[in-house]
Amino acid sequence: MAAGIDDISIYIPRLFMDAGDFAEARGLDPQKLVKGLGVSKMAIVDANQDPACLAANACLKIMQKNKLSPEEIGRLYVATESSFDESKAMNSYVIGMLEQVYGAGSFQHCGGIECKFACVSGSYALYDNTNWIRAGESEDKNALVVVSDIAKYDLGSSGEMTQGGGAIAMLLNEEPRLLEFDPKVTSTSIKNEYDFYRPFGKETPIVHGQYSNLLYLIQVKNALNDYKRKALKTGLIEMKEGQSMLDHIDYFNMHLPYSNMGKKALAYLVRHELRSTPKWKEVIAEIGMEEPVPNDPRGTIESIISDSEFMAKDSEFTKRFAKTDTYQEIYESKVASSLIASKSIGNLYTASLYLGFRSCLEYEFQKGVSLDGKRFGFASYGSGSSAMVFSGVIQPDHLEIVKEMNLETEIGERQRLSLSDYEELHENKRTPDQSILNAKKEGRVVAKDEFNDACACSAACSTGAMRFGDINEKESKVAELKESERVYHLLDTVGTKIVPKFDDAFISTREHFGLKPITDTQEMMVTHISLLHEFINIHWKELDVYKKHRDKGNDQKINGINAHK
Repeated sequence: MAAGIDDISIYIPRLFMDAGDFAEARGLDPQKLVKGLGVSKMAIVDANQDPACLAANACLKIMQKNKLSPEEIGRLYVATESSFDESKAMNSYVIGMLEQVYGAGSFQHCGGIECKFACVSGSYALYDNTNWIRAGESEDKNALVVVSDIAKYDLGSSGEMTQGGGAIAMLLNEEPRLLEFDPKVTSTSIKNEYDFYRPFGKETPIVHGQYSNLLYLIQVKNALNDYKRKALKTGLIEMKEGQSMLDHIDYFNMHLPYSNMGKKALAYLVRHELRSTPKWKEVIAEIGMEEPVPNDPRGTIESIISDSEFMAKDSEFTKRFAKTDTYQEIYESKVASSLIASKSIGNLYTASLYLGFRSCLEYEFQKGVSLDGKRFGFASYGSGSSAMVFSGVIQPDHLEIVKEMNLETEIGERQRLSLSDYEELHENKRTPDQSILNAKKEGRVVAKDEFNDACACSAACSTGAMRFGDINEKESKVAELKESERVYHLLDTVGTKIVPKFDDAFISTREHFGLKPITDTQEMMVTHISLLHEFINIHWKELDVYKKHRDKGNDQKINGINAHK
């Protein structure tokens, strides 16, 4: 049975730290961030946001876009390394937030867990749910896999310039419009390491940057070797003489702790793949130097890093290699588009690989490139450490999804942070009710009497004569007024219903006033409001007359209004 990604949504906090401002504040050369790391902006979460909030927003966006009900979701997995509870899974928090929109208990049938293995955990969650669908256990339901993280490092640390935050939700099913995963080729590599970890009670990680970067490359290479073995064994690919895996993968998506790490990872993997091909001799000739070899034959990470002579030569070789026509052609055609989004958002940990995928889809489409039938390779890495390599093919219906992609529109208008505001947020000096931005759509149950405060009509009437609210909320003001002898049901008198459709009551009301027929829904809604205001003006005058008679003790009907009301 087929399985894959049907749709993908993204939710990025709208606050950001500008790389130039950050560099100036830390006494750094801005080019170190912009050119060296490929970072121009870092998305920063507000005081009222956390990883569960980001994940819930991404889920809500993809469900609303595809008009999905909770009954159509069979599983909801959340992968993160920003968990704030050592027992309760983050997906339960996400379900709790979604049920504020869809109703209590609406997701109680929906299975799922929180997945943790640093940045690779999202790929394990994706693999698990893909196999759930392939096994025929989904009962035609969809799976939601959400990758959500806040990349946060200590103030003044080297990692501080590679922060970010956001969530990506992926909708999986057996008839994916976007990408179908290749079966029986997913490969992993795992080893107990301490390149990057966050002990209990610590909000920021302990990082061995150079060690972690090299471990990333080695682990992905190991997983790629196993992927190649499986791809040849299953017949997914047929390698001709002189070819490498590069000839069978149209696009590569890399784990991106920062944008330019994708370039480094590609250079390492291309070197690895081309060494055994006739092409390598041409590359060496173009570079003008032999590929360096470590002095220690054991080739351990520790021995390589401590070999300063080798590290210097290898760095020079990589720089030259990256300038060759061979590398540039592979980079521009297979990787470049996947790095664009990361530059303006930053590090998303578990979501960084899928931000690259999302970026590649949008920007290749904008270039007019046909993606139909193209194979995407995914190189996922998580510290600690594990790598996963897998692939999938773009489906014929992908344009339904890709043509609507617009990263800037989906993020919304962004706000540049001052250094002081950034540091206040970083150090948790603001409480949730001291957020910098106000939520446009909070996705929660409306509080008592809150609806009334949001209505222009009632807000304009300081006497409280007009009241909106939920009459089923027994303790609300509108429920109290409903029981009053003086209550006046305006809509009953007008004879209209505030619904976006044409109904007999509404038509009869227009005929009563001798007004023209309406053919536009927006015009109809505006007319509803106009009628309400006209009736308010008419009956307010009548009520003034009634009050004068009431003061005189006259209980007769005044202009059709029952005096006892």
